[in-house]
Amino acid sequence: MIGRLFIPGIVTILLAGCAGQQRIRPIARQAAADTLTGTRFFTLAGSMNWQQRDSLALHWFEQGAIPRWWYRFSRIRAKAQDAQGKKCSISYWVSPDYLVLGTASDWVRVPLTPMAAQQMMDRLDCIFPSRLMTDQVYAAARIKLPPVPMYAYRDSGITMYQHHLIIEGQRKGQRGLIAGIKKDVVTTYKLPYGSRPNRVAIYGWHKPDGKPIQPLYTGHVNWYVDYSHGIRFVSANGKLNGKRINIRDLLQQEGLRQMLCNEDTCGYYRY
Repeated sequence: MIGRLFIPGIVTILLAGCAGQQRIRPIARQAAADTLTGTRFFTLAGSMNWQQRDSLALHWFEQGAIPRWWYRFSRIRAKAQDAQGKKCSISYWVSPDYLVLGTASDWVRVPLTPMAAQQMMDRLDCIFPSRLMTDQVYAAARIKLPPVPMYAYRDSGITMYQHHLIIEGQRKGQRGLIAGIKKDVVTTYKLPYGSRPNRVAIYGWHKPDGKPIQPLYTGHVNWYVDYSHGIRFVSANGKLNGKRINIRDLLQQEGLRQMLCNEDTCGYYRY
């Protein structure tokens, strides 16, 4: 599937496909991992607070309780021409779904605080997406599902599990890069330069017309997480004009970062 986004000064063409997959090195599965199912996770986490849920998720992550298919990252390719007419192309790779925990036959999407997610990102040499990258992923996604808002007990484990089950009912077994089902936790200059510290930035939850429900928002404290938050992993290992590049570095290079970031000031941010 091909999607197109038009940005002032830059024309970007996006592509994603199985032929461009990048295999992320999996966390070694421990003996207990086969018993760590998604159903069991939310049975345990259903009444937990955010700290307990984060700790449980990190423990399962370190046990290797992630299905193998999740490690096959999908390629996003951007070809651009800047205001000076210089042509550039970049490829980067993203997880095919938001963070999932469990087994191959029983897994769940797990919203987390950005602090816990950052530990996982570091372990896999990944970063959070920017706002533009979230748009690019949606444009390139093979599976685009309409958002399903929920209103009661938004930050409870029970609601998180219910939302996962609703998405699975929508997905109907389709495979491939999926988007439109969650808001992304993103990196943005508003975090280090904003007036309020210890915030989380969220953006996205695109509707079928491609417009996001959630504009960039940094109003929540960083320990707040609800059913609608998704953790998308972006591999830090990309390619610029065919040469290997660290995406963290590119996000801080004037003239190049605009390929992945549509904000006036942009850079790599660690939660």
